[in-house]
Amino acid sequence: MNFPITLPEKHLEKAKELNIRPNDIEESFVLGSGAGGQKINKTASCVLLRHNPTGTEVRCQRHREQSKNRISAYKLLIDKIEFQIKGKASEKAKKIHKLKKQKRHRSKKAKEKILEAKHRRSQIKATRKSADLS
Repeated sequence: MNFPITLPEKHLEKAKELNIRPNDIEESFVLGSGAGGQKINKTASCVLLRHNPTGTEVRCQRHREQSKNRISAYKLLIDKIEFQIKGKASEKAKKIHKLKKQKRHRSKKAKEKILEAKHRRSQIKATRKSADLS
């Protein structure tokens, strides 16, 4: 598979595995939008890719240069198609699941810390009460 740009090996392998051919992808360069002033309004640095068999569209305007946006758009398109086809087995879904799991674990630890601090505080108060009684 010869894509019009050089992609990282990881994305080339994904494209081959998912049977994404460069011929199936329509590529167009459009004017960007948002902040940036005259430069954005005059140059077509935004890249729009459309994968015809799946109907998936990706628009990328992260960088100033069209060439960098083109590479990013192809990466995004391949990742998006992978997520559509594989669902929970895709790399993106696995990353999201891992982050959620980590956050859950962090919140448990935070709750335990709070309870531990409360327990220490109650012990301090209890020693004060026994000192006041004598």
